[in-house]
Amino acid sequence: MQKELSLFVGTFTTLLAIINPLEVLPVYLQLLLGKDARTHAAVARKACLYALLLCFFFLAFGTVMLRIFGVPLSMVRVVGGIILMRIGFDLFNPPKGGGVGAAPADPNANIAFVPLAMPLMFGPGAIATIIGMTATIKQSGDQALSFVAIAAAIVLTMTVTFLCLVYADRLSKFLGPMGIDAATRIVGFFVSAIGVGLIFDGVFEALQTHGFTTVR
Repeated sequence: MQKELSLFVGTFTTLLAIINPLEVLPVYLQLLLGKDARTHAAVARKACLYALLLCFFFLAFGTVMLRIFGVPLSMVRVVGGIILMRIGFDLFNPPKGGGVGAAPADPNANIAFVPLAMPLMFGPGAIATIIGMTATIKQSGDQALSFVAIAAAIVLTMTVTFLCLVYADRLSKFLGPMGIDAATRIVGFFVSAIGVGLIFDGVFEALQTHGFTTVR
């Protein structure tokens, strides 16, 4: 049970750090500028639902896709770690001219799916995290319980993200530009650290697979 709890906490904190609702807020508010509260809530609900479904798709079929393409999980950990490191560096030191994403040219476009759900909420970092976490299911004593732990972490992450979007105006006014910037940089630091950990685990697992190390 302790391993499953650790898996739940690790998945939740990592996904929440990668999605970083505070980073999504400015884009969300800009895309819905001039819209009423009901529209804001509807878009937030749809965006989080789309992202949730994408997460569950990769949770269920991510490892199958890896087997089809013949990619070992250790390499997914390494690549995922590199992606997370880059995301973390970008969050910690955002490029000049900033802004994540832009409003679509078509005013009738489904902004809840693009760019909010994908790639802002569900991007390469989230994909790497979910597939990397599913790799630990086989190592646990109770695979069903581990699967439930990851699924629950995904649901909780999207619930927190939804609440942040619903109260986007209040959060933006409370934190202010400097507060959001500071929180984003702190999150970026920890995302980079998580990426380094995934790289280390992936390299160690690959070395074990090829017989370069032994488990005591």
